[in-house]
Amino acid sequence: MDNPSKIIEDDVEYSLGDFDGTSVLYDFDKILIYLNAKGKLLFGNHFRIYDEDKEIIRKLCHYFIKDLENCKKDDIDPEKGILLSGPVGCGKTALMTLLRHIEPTPRPYEIIACRNIVFSFNHLGFKTIEDYGNTKSFCFDDLGIESPGRFYGKDLNVMGELLLSRYDLYLQSKRRIKTHATTNFSADEMEEFYGNRVRSRMRELFNLIAFDTKAGDKRK
Repeated sequence: MDNPSKIIEDDVEYSLGDFDGTSVLYDFDKILIYLNAKGKLLFGNHFRIYDEDKEIIRKLCHYFIKDLENCKKDDIDPEKGILLSGPVGCGKTALMTLLRHIEPTPRPYEIIACRNIVFSFNHLGFKTIEDYGNTKSFCFDDLGIESPGRFYGKDLNVMGELLLSRYDLYLQSKRRIKTHATTNFSADEMEEFYGNRVRSRMRELFNLIAFDTKAGDKRK
């Protein structure tokens, strides 16, 4: 029987906890060791887990490993997606890329930059909304900094429209198909950019997990 508490990377075996034959008892310290190693493989040897980020990572881990008891303590709804907000360069995209690898389900979400979705809309029109409003799980990266879309002379707030489509999909799907996103924006800035209707849908689509507004730029 496969042991879901073990992951092999570059011929090195990492443990995420203990497997009793039916379920995994996760160990956060072991998960951090794995995430640090996987981060170096994905992003280079300069990557490391910062102490000040561990509380954010802990909440994200509780969500992705479906630790319902701790999700409740964190006020996180496991049925919703994650909206990870924070200043430029604080590591949002890296974390959402990394945490796909500890998900116990075999269908991780695809990460796509919002600006690329708008570029696609500018060429293909509403087919783009249909393509990303489908039954796959996505993480929309850098939500809120994209330009308006334009197709055949008509402007559209593409991501706002797409979030409305994803909300409808979320309501219609029995298994609550997830939408995740990263953003540099605050909730108020989101409302100003997308409008109150989209913002209210976002409250129902996402759990908001936020870095401190003073979090440093790790890319420097």
